[in-house]
Amino acid sequence: MSQHSVAMLVGSLRAQSINLRLARAIERHAPASLTFRWVRMEAMPYYNPDLEPDRPAAVTAFTDAVRACDAVCIVTPEYNRSIPAVLKNAIDWGSKPVDRSLWRDKVVATSGASPGGIGTALAQAHLRQILAVQGAHVQPGEVYISFRSPDMIAEDGTITEAPLRDFITTFATRLAALTARMAG
Repeated sequence: MSQHSVAMLVGSLRAQSINLRLARAIERHAPASLTFRWVRMEAMPYYNPDLEPDRPAAVTAFTDAVRACDAVCIVTPEYNRSIPAVLKNAIDWGSKPVDRSLWRDKVVATSGASPGGIGTALAQAHLRQILAVQGAHVQPGEVYISFRSPDMIAEDGTITEAPLRDFITTFATRLAALTARMAG
């Protein structure tokens, strides 16, 4: 079994984020063939083409980390029916220069949690649209969790409800299969 690396991007900056819990759950329930590298996004300045000739170190660190991975797993909240600015900024930096976009042909899986009834459905639809334009291979299927109770997923990623655990395990297993197929 081949080993593949996955850049984990969490779109929430909150220390107690339910999306951070979901990201930990995905890592915990993923097949052993996946190794996760947690990549931070908040140190990058807002994308500005004037900075391209001398990219900030935080941008280079981000793009190098994601580029070095075989796939990306994005776990995002929904802010105002879209994705958080920190995530959009990271996507923008990764897409430039166009001829070296790190998103082109990259396997990307999306997921998210929200206390609302439709989870992060609209944010993920927007995210899929953005990533498709970049030429990413977005994993089919939808993973938006309506986080009804703080006990659903513990801070360490332990999932207390068997149906949710099975759903997340299936999501992570599909990510492993798509990554292996695209790397092959």
